[in-house]
Amino acid sequence: MKTPYRNIYGILKLNRLIVLAVIVCAFLSSSFSLWMAFTTNKNAVNSAFAINTDGSVIPLKLVSQKENFAVEALAHLEQFHNYFYNIDASNYERNLKKALWLGNSSVDNLYRQKKADGVYNRLLQYSLVQKVLRMDSNLNEENGKYSFTTTTIFEINRGVITDTYELISKGNLIMVDRNFPNNPHGLLITDYFENTLKKIQNENRKK
Repeated sequence: MKTPYRNIYGILKLNRLIVLAVIVCAFLSSSFSLWMAFTTNKNAVNSAFAINTDGSVIPLKLVSQKENFAVEALAHLEQFHNYFYNIDASNYERNLKKALWLGNSSVDNLYRQKKADGVYNRLLQYSLVQKVLRMDSNLNEENGKYSFTTTTIFEINRGVITDTYELISKGNLIMVDRNFPNNPHGLLITDYFENTLKKIQNENRKK
């Protein structure tokens, strides 16, 4: 007795269903693997781990983006104020050129104003030494925008006399592309202005 042949169309239909099932399973498996890899990488980026004395794993959260920004911003402000105000006859051109990379036109306008007022000519004429003693910057965030207030204490050595001043400056900070070594922190000072400048008692001065 001969075995009857199966319907060729039924066989092709069954094969197509099998192929489609395999493709769907492969797609779902690949998607799940990609999702697991993405989740694992995200968790690894946001966490670090340490081994406790009893052998247990302790997750250590990395500093947040805001904390990273605060560190970068304070370093940027310190670098700028040192370049802009820590000057003498031998280094002022080099330092001011570096300072201009850290701010926008508001910094350049202040530099041009000081130059027009003869600040740097007096620096050269009398061999003045302007030295930053200390500075303190406060950051403020409002609606995703950052502003700062910096108090800079600096002295001007005129040879025989040394005067000490307190400068309070303000401005905003925006993020830009990093440019090493000109702007390593990727920040730019905007709307910069010197708010108040006053002479303070020099504690080291002896009568």
